Amino acid sequence: MSSLDLTLLYLLAAVLGVAACRVFKLPPMLGYLAVGVVIGPNALALAQNSEGIRHLAEFGVVFLMFVIGLEFNLPKLKSMRRHVFGLGSMQVILTMVCVTVGSMFLASMAPSIWQMRWQTALALSGALAMSSTAIVIKLMVDRLELDSEHGKRVVGVLLFQDLAVVPLLVLIPALGSAPEQMAMSLLLAGIKAVLLLTLLLTGGQRVMHAWLTLVARRQSQELFVLNILLTTLGLAWLTEMAGLSLALGAFVAGMLISETEFKHQVETDIKPFHDVLLGLFFITIGMMLDWRIVWDRWEFVLLLVTVPVAFKFLLIAALTRLSGASEGVSLRTGLYLAQAGEFGFVLLTLGNQNQLIPADWFNPVLASMVLSMLATPFIVMNANRWVMKWANSDWLQQSLQMTQMAQQSISTEQHVIICGYGRCGQNLARLLKAQNIPYMALDLDPDRVNGALAQGDHVAFGDAARLQSLMAVGLARASAVVVTYLDNASSLRVVALTREHAPKVPVVVRTKDDRDLEKFQAAGATEVVPESVEGSLMLATHALALMGVPMKRVIRMVQAQRQQRYELLREQTFSEESEDASPR
Repeated sequence: MSSLDLTLLYLLAAVLGVAACRVFKLPPMLGYLAVGVVIGPNALALAQNSEGIRHLAEFGVVFLMFVIGLEFNLPKLKSMRRHVFGLGSMQVILTMVCVTVGSMFLASMAPSIWQMRWQTALALSGALAMSSTAIVIKLMVDRLELDSEHGKRVVGVLLFQDLAVVPLLVLIPALGSAPEQMAMSLLLAGIKAVLLLTLLLTGGQRVMHAWLTLVARRQSQELFVLNILLTTLGLAWLTEMAGLSLALGAFVAGMLISETEFKHQVETDIKPFHDVLLGLFFITIGMMLDWRIVWDRWEFVLLLVTVPVAFKFLLIAALTRLSGASEGVSLRTGLYLAQAGEFGFVLLTLGNQNQLIPADWFNPVLASMVLSMLATPFIVMNANRWVMKWANSDWLQQSLQMTQMAQQSISTEQHVIICGYGRCGQNLARLLKAQNIPYMALDLDPDRVNGALAQGDHVAFGDAARLQSLMAVGLARASAVVVTYLDNASSLRVVALTREHAPKVPVVVRTKDDRDLEKFQAAGATEVVPESVEGSLMLATHALALMGVPMKRVIRMVQAQRQQRYELLREQTFSEESEDASPR
């Protein structure tokens, strides 16, 4: 195939894979892996996993590590240090120790069945210690669980896993050295990594800030993007020349930029490169998978899926419980982190390149990691049901929580239920309070809820997208439900629950734009208020007033636009007001 043929094939495969994942609401990464298997040399053989493609895919890992470096935020890590450096570090260290020791024990007890060097066991343990940040974070965002008790612990562990990749990128190549040179290779790699990181991080941030400021003053978007690419790939090249990995230099580049005011602009500019090249990396991973080996050794693959997933679930749940969490939170944390992760693929590939992981192990392990990630959405969707069965205390805790919410709202009637108590929800609550209209708010941020309760606000901790929470705050007795957060999937769920269990209660929904207007109308939303529409109307109001148009005329024009846009306003009649003479 020519270069153009190969490019078109990869693009077509990527489009089809991602489109299929969107239909089934799965992360795009799984689509890339699937199409890689299908078009690869071990299936339809439409494309070969050539050296050039592998080199290009390496840049996907480079940009992945660059983005992780951008997210390396010291204040964020400090605020979550208990979960990151406590629970997260114990999970990674104990997983690696248990897997390595267990593998060596099996190798000594049954050498004919389980043949493995300790270097191989250590490399595999690092890969198996990882969980999927991309899949888990997306699922928790969709389910509004990032600020829940188990959500905070999951995010903390994932953050530490991302950081743990950095020393593992140094360790694994050194493990591939000759036995007599291994100690010296490890020592030299460690010294070089420490010296390089110290040099770059002590004065590097000041240099980076000054350089990006100089580039930004040229006011050229093209020049800015070129400099970001030059910086990222330049530092990656520098670390590779030092005998370390490309990904380590990219991580450092991200760290240097993360403390500057250009961070968010860089994230926006680099995203297309990151997404496309990372997709290519996962396609090449899928192309490596030989389904024939998997088919011939399906019992071994099944063992490699079930045992690591079960082990990680039990270990993480136990560590979470020992850290002081409730039984339900511990079980949910373990279920959410039991699968393999994208960095596991990176470390597995790196181990294979350094002759640490033999071919008869590579494909079964790779297949087991893919299968565990495919199972993750189904595990997460059923996690709450399973935990309710396994943990009686969790059921009692949730029942107590619902009872407390019901006690808060039991004497309240004809009140407004505010779903989400962020800035928008708080402003609405102030206006309702000024008009002596009762309200009850639901929010998933415990710190925000505690702060609001301390100020005397009527707020409860709960997920508005769950029927139990809505009923506990008096859905049947409410006069209206207002969804103030910008999550269309959850908002549609609130509308559906309200229509099913309290059909006469009107629902007002806040959205970012009117893209899903028809969906909300079909679901039964009484009114949908897009921020983009209201923002444009306010902008027009100020602009017309500055141009000298009389304020009464401006108000009438804006009111007319609102009447055209909103159903509720169209039902109202407004008295005519005399119009001031125009200065024009």
